[in-house]
Amino acid sequence: MSSNSTADNPCEPDDNLCITREHQLELIIVPTLLLFGTLVTLLPLFILRYCCRRQRTRVTAPRYHSSTHRHTKTHNHRHHLQGIDAPPGIDPLEHEELPMTVQQARGNVKPTPTAVPQMSTEMHHGAFGEVTALPLSFSIKPNDTVSLYRAHLDNRNVILRMLKDTANSSEKQHFLGFASFMSQLGPHPFIPVLLGVVSVQSPLIIVVEELKHRDLLGFLWKCRQDNSSYDMTEKKIFTMAGQVASALDYLHSQRCIHGNMGARSVLVGGDLTAKLWGLGSAYRRRTQASSPGAVNDMELRKWQAPEVLAGRPVSQISDVWSFGILLYEMVTLGDPPFAQIMATELLQYLQRGKYLKRPATCSNSLYSIIRSCCHWSPQQRISMTELLRILQAGENSANGRTVVTVPEPLNFEKYLREAGYGEAYNYAVL
Repeated sequence: MSSNSTADNPCEPDDNLCITREHQLELIIVPTLLLFGTLVTLLPLFILRYCCRRQRTRVTAPRYHSSTHRHTKTHNHRHHLQGIDAPPGIDPLEHEELPMTVQQARGNVKPTPTAVPQMSTEMHHGAFGEVTALPLSFSIKPNDTVSLYRAHLDNRNVILRMLKDTANSSEKQHFLGFASFMSQLGPHPFIPVLLGVVSVQSPLIIVVEELKHRDLLGFLWKCRQDNSSYDMTEKKIFTMAGQVASALDYLHSQRCIHGNMGARSVLVGGDLTAKLWGLGSAYRRRTQASSPGAVNDMELRKWQAPEVLAGRPVSQISDVWSFGILLYEMVTLGDPPFAQIMATELLQYLQRGKYLKRPATCSNSLYSIIRSCCHWSPQQRISMTELLRILQAGENSANGRTVVTVPEPLNFEKYLREAGYGEAYNYAVL
């Protein structure tokens, strides 16, 4: 018996290491394999259960609160609409009220590419009514990224600048950056009011006040018509020019350059208040490291100062030159400047000492201001401070009874040719 026991158990009774080695399969390896197998089996079960629970939570989470998001009975089936986008087959522009979120702009936000006004007020459903597409006019170029709509908000008409769904990330940053730029400019009586920005949902929208008569150029053309209910007098020219000059001076005080001055960049309200617009170029110059000097758009050349035509950067004093051209447009009821000169030959024309001729409808006082603005030498042009003073004095002394008239009716094709636009655009003149 003792010999058999010794053969089966070669280890001494007190040799623990030998005993452990002899029985390691039963004591270590098998339990370890069983534990590992259990963990491998339980881990996928826990993962599947956790994911399913999160998915169920996401699906059942309520999207709207019934107390704050309630449609009229007419549009109960459209509770999921966001902004003015709609499912395929539904026209979102049928004078209906649609849900919209508007963030009120604040004037102390830095214009970073992705920043938007921080203090916001969320509008309730149906804040916007009578949403209709805005017809394009001569002064509104077709844009591949932005659509324009008219709407009604809080008993006032507004314009919605809506970013199209096809816009890429860079265009979205530019869109929101321009909104921040506008809010950072702050309020000014002669710059259109930024009313809000839709930035928390698609489509992104900038909301600005609507001015009844739209762009000044179209308004001047209306004043040419025999049956026009609006008359342009010298006093009104001084008044409206002073308003635009005040906005331009404010823009310069914010270290901005407009770079796109002209009647097309001025909006006219129902009370004939003029407000400076066309601020996209000012935003681009603010965000770029350096201002480009060359004029890429041929249609802008006849409004640009000679140093800009020569390839030098746009400056605040070159805005003064363009303001003089704006005055010329006003006294001629929308005639193009340098009508008999080709845009490509304008710089050579000015280099020879030529200048804008006095129109028959222009008084000596207004023409002297035009010449002071459009001096060949930037250093000899009138300052904004002096310009504002002269315009104020002219408004006080100007004739408010004699109406400015132009014998020739508007010839649109002739205008395009003389203004340097080339081929006519395919949209209406309003």
